[in-house]
Amino acid sequence: MKKIHSVEEYIEVNNHWQEALELLRSIVLKTELNEAIKWSAPVYDLDGKNVLGIGAFKQHFCIWFFNGVFLKDEYNLLVNAQENKTKGLRQMRFDNIEDVNKDQVLAYVKEAIENQRAGKEIKVARKGKTVVIPEELKATLNNDQDLQLAFEALTPGKQRDYCEYISSAKREATKQSRLEKITPMILNGVGLNDKDKNC
Repeated sequence: MKKIHSVEEYIEVNNHWQEALELLRSIVLKTELNEAIKWSAPVYDLDGKNVLGIGAFKQHFCIWFFNGVFLKDEYNLLVNAQENKTKGLRQMRFDNIEDVNKDQVLAYVKEAIENQRAGKEIKVARKGKTVVIPEELKATLNNDQDLQLAFEALTPGKQRDYCEYISSAKREATKQSRLEKITPMILNGVGLNDKDKNC
């Protein structure tokens, strides 16, 4: 996975959706959200709290809202990328730039900002054997459908190992390097501790 350093670079790499990504970006930049690259994708935060990100896939492009579950979804535009797994994250997917209604998208973005300001966010309860996916890994999975499907196919034990591996890193840079290391392993369907078994 190539490390992306700027939003411009992300758009350039995903040039099949260049115009669409630039459109979504221009809508988001009308607000006070801060733009950054996290997990090799454009993410927008308010006072350090992630609000949304934009992403490109082979067949569609999207905005994903970290706490989208709280949005009223007046126009029925949001989908849950991982039904029964994802608690807060919601995506607004488009397969054509003509489908983007700028006023509607901006309304959702502004509502998400107000929700963040009001402190509306999903608190994940940490219970014994539940798989708690850290935000960094969640965002990476959300931005890569193949990786997401591969992760879902893993046993809960393997999923847990990967989640703990990312969560246990203290520094953002360490989390990022660990994410880059485990991505090909997840895609190959192997667990974190499987690599020695095939020698």
